[in-house]
Amino acid sequence: MMGSRRWAGACLAALVLALAGCASAPKPPADAVSGPWSGRLALQVQDRPSESFSAGFELKGSALAGELQLFSPIGGTLAVLDWQPGRARLQANSRTREFASVDALMTELSGAAIPVRALFDWLRGIATPVAGWQADLSQLAHGRIAAKRLDPLPEADLRVVLER
Repeated sequence: MMGSRRWAGACLAALVLALAGCASAPKPPADAVSGPWSGRLALQVQDRPSESFSAGFELKGSALAGELQLFSPIGGTLAVLDWQPGRARLQANSRTREFASVDALMTELSGAAIPVRALFDWLRGIATPVAGWQADLSQLAHGRIAAKRLDPLPEADLRVVLER
């Protein structure tokens, strides 16, 4: 009887150790790993309310070639941004504007250089560092990302809430 208890106890201990060895940090939602992503995003630029905005979004593709659609609260399309190497385009208000890069386009659109390349990584749960930015991915499993631009001034806060 005592030998079978020890054996059962040893098996239980081995099982617990094996499971503990398999434990890992919470993973982002499945859709956050592969995209496309949709939800709400907000950018607040300190001391510049005209450069701050909030919109619904759908993001497809990659940092190299992709598309970002921005929507009003009632679902109307505010803007469509698309990019590929050497070219980026903004379609808004029945006008199309061309830019040399997605970074130049984002700066023109928002007044703040949003790190699009890193944003794709952040959505996948990869904490890619960007000079001047601090990203908080601790709530990604709950569909939330926060990033703050500290340099260059003015400071800017980027918040993303993914749809479930």
